[in-house]
Amino acid sequence: MYTRRIFPIIGVIKWTRRQILLFLLLATVPVVLFDVLHWKWLHVPWLPLGVLGTAVAFIVSFKNNASYDRLWEARKIWGGIVNASRSWTIMVKDFITNDHAKDPLGRDELKAVQRELVHRHVAWLTALRYLLRQDKPWEMHLKSGKSNKEFRESAYINHEDAYPFDEAVKPYLSAKDFEEISAKGNKPSQILGIQSRRLRDLFQKGLIEDFRHMEMKNMLVEFYTLQGKSERIKNFPYPRQFATLNYIFVWVFILLVPFGIMEEFEVIGDRVLLELEMHNVKSSLIHQVQEFMARRFVWFSIPFSALIAWVFHTMEAIGENTENPFEGGPNDVPITDLSRGIEIDIRQLIDDTDIPEPYEWKNHIVL
Repeated sequence: MYTRRIFPIIGVIKWTRRQILLFLLLATVPVVLFDVLHWKWLHVPWLPLGVLGTAVAFIVSFKNNASYDRLWEARKIWGGIVNASRSWTIMVKDFITNDHAKDPLGRDELKAVQRELVHRHVAWLTALRYLLRQDKPWEMHLKSGKSNKEFRESAYINHEDAYPFDEAVKPYLSAKDFEEISAKGNKPSQILGIQSRRLRDLFQKGLIEDFRHMEMKNMLVEFYTLQGKSERIKNFPYPRQFATLNYIFVWVFILLVPFGIMEEFEVIGDRVLLELEMHNVKSSLIHQVQEFMARRFVWFSIPFSALIAWVFHTMEAIGENTENPFEGGPNDVPITDLSRGIEIDIRQLIDDTDIPEPYEWKNHIVL
């Protein structure tokens, strides 16, 4: 349990180490001016700064709640895809029969049809996750930011970047189907279109009864709906006016924090000095150390200023890195792993062979 708590903390500190050093520097400069150069006027009253910090905290909280809502909605959509995929496979397995067939098929031929429809569905899942992993202009901070880029290259594997689309989809489609979708833009939609056309062909041959054909068509409509919901989140970013202003407000607060904390720490040091003078035991080594620390107590404001700045900045960065749940970050919906899990599940339902293994996790991160 403790390991599960410590690893994320270490990861966050490593991820934000450059910002921590910057915050320490920003906190040190005002203290040097205040204590070394005796610019005692260089401070900000704590009351207005506290009001500003409260306002910034509300804004950060609003953004993080909105980002989490987008993430949770995306997870519910893919939970729907998991359930609908299993339902589709059961329909494929039980609805395609020779009961009303004009030219009955053999057992192996029926299994081949079932395998074709299930594999085409896996191709849809694969094409959909590749579509959702495509870069959008508002998602480029994940690859352009130095810390994010470094973490992305060393801490986890993004399969959509590592393996080409053609290599991932070809095993599940016929050469004709693959050629057809290659010429189109929205490949997942085209695959569902081919699936619908194939169902109509099976219906005309009597391999699917009328009512069952309608139920399977409804499942394709459900897949279109779930795909559309995923695309809605992918193609509509968190409003930039909120994100930009939130970022500016956080940095205004971060820059002002050291100027508000310095005087408060100096007051604490003066109180300690007053207590030491009342005891009047100047010959004691401990007394001399305490007196030295009290006279320089304002320097303790540096780590506390950096800590406050780090908390606000990290919370803002978490919201920034959570608002796009399909971009391929470590905190996103693991659609690659979900897709592979669905594939294994539904292919086992039809007693398929050569079922792949689940993707391996790297550094406790799964995408």
